[in-house]
Amino acid sequence: MAASCVITPSPSSSSPKRTRRIRNGYSHSHYQRVAPRSCSACCSRSSSASFLPSQGTLFCERRSVVLSTALSLLLPPLPVAQAIESSDNISIIQNGVRNVLSKAKAAGILRLVFHDAGTFDLNSNSGGMNGSIIYELDRPENTGLKKSVKILEKAKREIETIQKVSWADLIAVAGAEAVSLCGGPTINIKLGRLDSNAVDPEGRLPEESLNAVDLKKCFKNKGFSTQEMVVLSGAHTIGNKGFGSPTKFDNSYFKILLEKPWISSGGNGIASMIGLPSDRALVEDDECLRWISVYARDQLKFFDDFGKVYVKLVNTGASWQFS
Repeated sequence: MAASCVITPSPSSSSPKRTRRIRNGYSHSHYQRVAPRSCSACCSRSSSASFLPSQGTLFCERRSVVLSTALSLLLPPLPVAQAIESSDNISIIQNGVRNVLSKAKAAGILRLVFHDAGTFDLNSNSGGMNGSIIYELDRPENTGLKKSVKILEKAKREIETIQKVSWADLIAVAGAEAVSLCGGPTINIKLGRLDSNAVDPEGRLPEESLNAVDLKKCFKNKGFSTQEMVVLSGAHTIGNKGFGSPTKFDNSYFKILLEKPWISSGGNGIASMIGLPSDRALVEDDECLRWISVYARDQLKFFDDFGKVYVKLVNTGASWQFS
């Protein structure tokens, strides 16, 4: 940690005493250094104005440097969970994620978020964003997510050379960074989630074959409305589902749903493979269709709503260090 030097000029009768703080290198904003008091016994006082410090003042300056350096060495770094609102903590996690993340990896990271948070059940108030996904990677529905976890393991090791970070916080922040990296909205994430030491129950994620009625029921059991379900589904705009560019987060998902290319293709060619059955089911439901049309017309509204619902998703079922 960096030393903090306090310089106290000799006071004069014509000017008030001022203290200037100088910081070098990396500093932790969690601690406030207390400026050492000037020593009247060793600091000479001159009746005339002078811009040169006296020998006594220089002695106090040296003592201030020694004391401040000792304090900075004795004070330990603050863990993530104890500084939920700290901009330094979130920046450290964001930077760690950015060092390992690329646009090609973004869809997998975002899928990891959905599969960790998607186990929440409103009736039993269990599951949700708790990092348990790292114990559930062998489940059929989580096929392919081991690669995304390995990516974040590298980030976690780097981050924890500075401070601790839970898997739940790391995954939540990484998903937001994936969206932003691909051109989507900037999403602010609160820190302080605790990790679970046990797996969540199986069979809670929405199946790819569900129709719109069953999808709405599934999301309702997790505390999400039809509108929130539709806007979260817009995350399929990145990845290999066939909705526009695989690395560009925009509202192409909704525009292509309205076009229904799988029908016009006659069941042949690449167009017939666009989207999952659950994606195609949305456009056949009147309530879902209204929201699909809204987001197809207005990308800014999609971005704004997605950011809000993403925050709700990554807070769902979370246990917090400070509740």
